[in-house]
Amino acid sequence: MRFAGNAIWFVFGGAFTALLWLLGAAVFALSIVGLPLTRAAIEMAKLSAFPFGKDVVHVRELDGKGLTPVTAVTGTVGFVFNVLWLLTFGLALCLSYLVLGVVYCLTIIGIPFGLQCFKLAGISLWPVGRRVVSIELADIARTHAAEATFARYRTH
Repeated sequence: MRFAGNAIWFVFGGAFTALLWLLGAAVFALSIVGLPLTRAAIEMAKLSAFPFGKDVVHVRELDGKGLTPVTAVTGTVGFVFNVLWLLTFGLALCLSYLVLGVVYCLTIIGIPFGLQCFKLAGISLWPVGRRVVSIELADIARTHAAEATFARYRTH
């Protein structure tokens, strides 16, 4: 089912939205400062082209690192780049996903595709610090993060 969904998605809008992500990546790759945005945009272009069977998790859910001086600095830099992305390409991508999602949801068959559009709309606003992984890996990472949080609450 994932293959069929991804094939249909790619033909009916996924290729176009992936190209928008790659356009943003190319613009930010022109400057050395924009390289973190370039990596994030390429990650999201892969997801935008083939979203079924994939999910997005924050990098801290994958590596399990808590708040350290290094993660605080990288988080602050990521925040600045996310704001920059939001003001340049993020809003346009979000609106394109929202419009496409509404169009897909007009038919019963299109509802799964519309839901993917709405997922991608939220991600398009704040992509830096996110990684595209399989749904199974995302579930494991979130479960592990929830268990760690639960353990911290139990010790206090």
